[in-house]
Order: sequence, then structure tokens, then C-alpha cells
Amino acid sequence: MAIRTPDWWYRRSAQGAPWWRFALWPLSQVWLAVNAGKAAKAKPYRSRLKVISIGNVTLGGSGKTPIADEILRLLPNAVGLSRGHGGKLTGPTQVDPQTHDAAEVGDEPLMLAQRHPFWIARDRADGLRAIEATQATTVVVDDAHQNVMIAKDVHILVVDGDTRDGAWPFGDGGICPYGPLREPLAQGVARADLVILWMPDGSAPAPDLLALLNTKPVFIARLTAEKPPIDGPLLAFAGIAKPWKFETTLRDLGCDVVSFKTFPDHFPLYDTQLFDLHGEAEELGATQITTEKDWVRLDAIWRKDIHYLPIRARFDNEAGFANALQGLLEKPRHRF
Repeated sequence: MAIRTPDWWYRRSAQGAPWWRFALWPLSQVWLAVNAGKAAKAKPYRSRLKVISIGNVTLGGSGKTPIADEILRLLPNAVGLSRGHGGKLTGPTQVDPQTHDAAEVGDEPLMLAQRHPFWIARDRADGLRAIEATQATTVVVDDAHQNVMIAKDVHILVVDGDTRDGAWPFGDGGICPYGPLREPLAQGVARADLVILWMPDGSAPAPDLLALLNTKPVFIARLTAEKPPIDGPLLAFAGIAKPWKFETTLRDLGCDVVSFKTFPDHFPLYDTQLFDLHGEAEELGATQITTEKDWVRLDAIWRKDIHYLPIRARFDNEAGFANALQGLLEKPRHRF
């Protein structure tokens, strides 16, 4: 389902939240009770493979996908696994970029499968069982911090540390749908083995943010992108959880963004919207550009006229992160 992340979720106070927000509080307590019940009854599957969970404590984008991409580059014989959000296949299925599309396997798996062996499975335990029949030794499981049905060797918590313009990664601490948190913050941080904190170039984490996370090793990650080799103005669009970050990245690279359009996360762009974008780009004399995640959702007929911006994660202390990860893989496994 395509959704827009509410802006007020990521404000440190309730200021700017709609008046009806308080009607959502009882639903947040139901959310907590249901998840606590699942955890109490869980009998997690224990794979013979090493299992790394990459997750967050919030709904909406925190930058898990580029971190998964980088860890898959880092580890030999590693395979990615996702539930395939937005795709209709339930799996277990190994994603083939030549035959699958985003409607079948989801946009993020399709994107990552262009660079790494990648599987989808609604039931992640079934996915692990299928991968055990391959040559893989390590599985990087996307969005599994709250998944109690598989045992993990390493919990990596990803946090968006950008606090510009009054943003705060955990909002005012409200649980979904009252706020952005999937679980109480202290509980989610306690389960993590290490934290990856996304920061804009040239900035340091807010001291009060570090104070919330300093019981765990914290590694700073920054976005790496190069100015696209496109002359002239750009019409940019994005259907991700925090689309404004894409616009900011383009402008920081010195791009001339004359129009910027946003769509809900995982939104399947239809020909109607794409014709409108094409028409506006022609009127403005602009070239269209989007995120790689949005680009893989496009039909081939549209891809030839639309560019995407490749990005990568860069760690301030890459060697330290690699050593910490290797050390954690050698420790006893978590229950889930």
C-alpha cells in the first residue's frame, strides 16, 4: 500500500499535529499489546547461517536499504532477504532482475538484486530455509528488528540523525499510529548490537540524540552521490518515505531543480502521472530524474527517458564498522 509519512510524526513536540491525533492513542496501545503477545509466544527459527538484521524503531524511511547494500558489498557469500513489500509474490523466491518486476517482488528487492543475490519471502523463516540450500554463509535480512520468528546473530539499528528544521528521528515518542515508533524507543535500542546513524555531510550528531543511543556502539554513515552528468534544468520526482531528502541531495550537488514532485512511498506510477511529468518536463525544457528505487518501478518504455541518481552509504569509520560487525558475528546468537 502506498502511504505518505505524516510530517507531524517527526516533530519533537506535538505542535503541528492534527487535533484528532489523540483518537489514535488507544490504537497505539492495541499495537503494543498485539506485538507483546507475539513476542511472548514466539518460537523463532534458528538457521545454520549467520543472520544479520537491519531495522529501525520507526515506520517510514530511515535509510535501511543503502545500509543493506553496503553490508552485502562488504561480506563474502552474503545474500539479502526481504519480505518483498509492495510485491505480489509470497516466496521464497530468488529475485531475477531480468524476469521479475517491482509489482511481483517489490521495488527495494528488485533494486538490490541488480547487485547482489537477493531473495524475498513473506515468511522470513521459510526464506532462510530456502537460502540454506545455496552457497551463502550469511543472510542480511531487511526490516527485521521487530521480527520475532527468526533468531539473529546481529541486530543493526538504523537511525536518521538529521535534525535540521526541527526534525527529530523518534518524534515525540508516540507509538504507531499515534506517532512513528514501532515499539518503545528504549526497548528497541536495548535489543540493538550497534547503531548506524545517518548524518548530512559536514554535520555532527546532536548531543541529546547521542545520549539516547550511547549505550551501543554508534557508527556515522553519510550519503555519497555524484552530480548527474545532465546539462540544464531538472524535473525531479520521488515516491519514498521522506521525498524531500532527495530534493535536498540534488540541490546540495548543485543541480538546477526547477520542479519537484512527491508521491507516497512505494507508489506505483501509472501512465497518467508519467505523461503529466513528461509534459511538464517538455514545457520547462527539463530532464527528468528520480531515485533508483522509483526508477526500478517504471516500465521499460519510460526508463529510457528518465534518469536516476545512484547513491551509496559511506561510513566515517569504515574499518571500525567492519571490525565491529565481524566481532558480533562471532558472538552467541540472540533469541530473536
